Amino acid sequence: MTVHVLILCTHNSARSVLSEGMLNHLAARLGRDVRAHSAGSAPSGRLNPFAIEALNNAGIDTAAYRSKSWDEFTGPEAPPLSLVITVCDSAAAEQCPVFFGGQGQPVKVHWGYADPSNAEGGDEGKRRAFELTRQAIGYRMLQLLLLLPLESLSKPELLAALNAIAKS
Repeated sequence: MTVHVLILCTHNSARSVLSEGMLNHLAARLGRDVRAHSAGSAPSGRLNPFAIEALNNAGIDTAAYRSKSWDEFTGPEAPPLSLVITVCDSAAAEQCPVFFGGQGQPVKVHWGYADPSNAEGGDEGKRRAFELTRQAIGYRMLQLLLLLPLESLSKPELLAALNAIAKS
């Protein structure tokens, strides 16, 4: 049975998109039945071109990607969610969305990342920041896939393991 993971940020244009791409890419390479989705509480309607560039440079096809609302994951046609990960930067006083919907009573965890869109140094600084953020996200997603038997952990066990990954 497919494990569905929803990754949320406010605008669904950068960090959540990087996360969706990395988790799906790594799951496919490892043969895991995990499907990532990304969404935003106030989607911008556009994807950050530096996020797309970072994913494409990592060999990830982003042609079907789009900025979307979390509303797509609250209706009866939505996939049953096992896990919801927020990726906004609460340390920078960013307002993280609080998701109450979703079929399947998903486990919720916060894995914060600084917004690479705010990087200094012009386009090259932003490219570097997006690539570093992609790598950091990829590291956590790899831990998620390699270390956790997502299909068999109880919800409290999964939450504890995900919080441990957040601290790594």
